[in-house]
Amino acid sequence: MAHQPVADQVPGSTAPAGRVAVETNGINVIAEDERRGSPRQLFWPWFGANVSVLGLAYGSFLLGFGISAAQALVAGVVGIVVSFLLCGLVAIAGKRGSAPTLVLSRAAFGVHGNRVPAVLSWVLTVGWETVLVSLATLATATVFGQLGWSGGTATQVVALLVVAALVVAGGVLGFDAIMRMQRWITVVSGVLTVVYVVLVAGEVDWSAVTATPGGTTAAVVGALVLAMTGYGFGWVNAAADYSRYLPRTASTRGVVGWTTFGGALAPVVLLGTGLLLAASDAELSAAIGADPVGALGSILPTWFLVPFVVVAVLGLVGGALLDIYSSGLSLLAAGVRVPRPVAAGIDGTLMVLGAIWVVFLATGGFFVQFQGFLITLGVPIAAWCGVFLGDLALRRRDYAEADLYDARGRYGAVPAVPLVLLAVGTVLGWGLVTNGLAGWLDWQGYLLGPLGLGGREGAWAFANLGVLVAFAVGLLGTLALRRPAVRAQEAAPAVPGRPPVVR
Repeated sequence: MAHQPVADQVPGSTAPAGRVAVETNGINVIAEDERRGSPRQLFWPWFGANVSVLGLAYGSFLLGFGISAAQALVAGVVGIVVSFLLCGLVAIAGKRGSAPTLVLSRAAFGVHGNRVPAVLSWVLTVGWETVLVSLATLATATVFGQLGWSGGTATQVVALLVVAALVVAGGVLGFDAIMRMQRWITVVSGVLTVVYVVLVAGEVDWSAVTATPGGTTAAVVGALVLAMTGYGFGWVNAAADYSRYLPRTASTRGVVGWTTFGGALAPVVLLGTGLLLAASDAELSAAIGADPVGALGSILPTWFLVPFVVVAVLGLVGGALLDIYSSGLSLLAAGVRVPRPVAAGIDGTLMVLGAIWVVFLATGGFFVQFQGFLITLGVPIAAWCGVFLGDLALRRRDYAEADLYDARGRYGAVPAVPLVLLAVGTVLGWGLVTNGLAGWLDWQGYLLGPLGLGGREGAWAFANLGVLVAFAVGLLGTLALRRPAVRAQEAAPAVPGRPPVVR
């Protein structure tokens, strides 16, 4: 039988476009004949991954900083949009280099030195997929309990198996399967989320919302940083993974715009709704901190609880799908030599084990541990993002494909400056953040006293300035110190007869 024309094939496989096959591409550069589509297609994965009802809970999370609903709305919207704008800028590299984010990062950090941010990226994405699968499991059991059905251990086990199976299957099948799943998740979750918003509109107490007292500048900054780390900063290390299949002639503005719009649209709407609900009912706001999805389901009419659990689970699965795909790519970029589907399977196994711990063994409030996880890993990821974007801004040419896989090439093995900037940004950043309620993180904040910011109990203790400082160190340090190195890389002659390495 003759092969199907390339244009009718699934990217990275030999299957016809009507079928879903396992993606064979790993961390290699995507071949020219597999690059197709337009930037607007980026809307689907980014919207589907961020339409989760967890976004409603951020209203309570931000009010927890002791600020007014209006201040929380401004801080949240700015944090969401700016952080997804950073994702859009990182996505430019995917179009220019047609390789995963943590492979393109080798141009800045060197082929071997880049293993450091690759491991950080892998830990962050595995952590996120574990959180999302755990929440989906808990949400199912909680809603079943609200319906009067069994909401005990057996329900949690079945829910975990079903959710994990969906996520792992998507991660193993790869890009095409995830893009198709995200389209369905976007449509179903989008419609049901609108219905949810309409149903809970009557719960809003406008007098209570407008009466929320204002907070300090430090508290507003803290809320803004949490929104950034909970959204865009949690995705920057994966942003080029979904633009790498676009042709290099695709609109750069389109890549930035559709990534930003797709990622930020649902969170902004959900944040606004969640703020109104949390500000209207102090008991509901407190309950969200312990069980976000269950608390939000408690104010619904019984007939909508099943659709609610559907939208809750699908939204969380949508985020976990992108995480498991990118975590597999990060694991490969860190130097693990296995096929991409196997890497996704490894991460899926760790995800299930982590979810078992969260659902059945862990104690303590959800929000405290969640915030600690976001901020702690958000600091080095912010520093990496600054270095990556600074490096991208300095480049005038596309990446030299072969040299991304060869330490003898123009990008080198372990360039010192980017790694020093990553380390300095992280050390400074961890010294300017606090997560005092999470006991395992009480060592942070060691610079708040020496720098005159009031120490771990002062006004700026929970502003989490360290995330912004780490990003600034990476970005400004790269722009100031790396221009000669980038110019030398771009002037280096290509090594004749050396094709890109495919792994």
